[in-house]
Amino acid sequence: MSFISRIRSIDESDKSIAVEKLIAASTPDFDFFLLTTLSVLMATFGLLLDSATVIIGSMLIAPLLYPILSLSVSVSMADYRLLRRSLSTLGKATVLTVGASAIITLFFSYDYSIGSEILSRAEPSLVYFLVAVISGIAVSYTMVRPDLSETLPGIAVAVALLPPLATVGVGIAELQWTVVSGAIVLFLLNVVGIVGASIVMFSLMNLYSKRSVAERTVVREEVRVVKEKEKAKEIDEWDKAVDGAIKADAVREEENGK
Repeated sequence: MSFISRIRSIDESDKSIAVEKLIAASTPDFDFFLLTTLSVLMATFGLLLDSATVIIGSMLIAPLLYPILSLSVSVSMADYRLLRRSLSTLGKATVLTVGASAIITLFFSYDYSIGSEILSRAEPSLVYFLVAVISGIAVSYTMVRPDLSETLPGIAVAVALLPPLATVGVGIAELQWTVVSGAIVLFLLNVVGIVGASIVMFSLMNLYSKRSVAERTVVREEVRVVKEKEKAKEIDEWDKAVDGAIKADAVREEENGK
């Protein structure tokens, strides 16, 4: 069986599960932005400490790969609603990452200098693009093969989407424009490589046939996010009501004491 035949013969139920999982993981909810914030904190401190170990740890928890893959799915499905959603999520995550990294650097960079981990991410090359293409092929195939899900962390480390963005933030804070421009180019090379390769893979898998699954999942995720926001709002209002009642009781006790 040829490679293409193998790709096209993937089970339909696995495709549906992959689409649902991918869209859910790229939903711009509290969990997504919390993990993005934590990962950029780790990545920035790793860059300032010049520690590859800390940077690798940040890659393992960063959810940035999912909206990029969701973008690829939207193109392969010609789903413009999902396309807008993916671009919006990716844009917000990018701004959050760069902004948070710049702020952290402003507060802590006086103890550190520009190290090799920062400089290495300011020197883009064709090899990085080829790594991104290979990673795009690998992660696309892995997404539709549940038995290979344990390889996802390794792919996330290989493609390294978060560190270049964190490097942009560090460069902005340090006014190192060569670092900023190099890191931006590296990030764009990674994104283009992953998106291009995964679009080809998803097209070969005929994910277009799962467009209805994607549409239902997007609606379900939007409803879930709204419900979570309403629940959080109710909790805030309850806390305010409790605080108000406690203060009122304190005032009454004070008046009675007088």
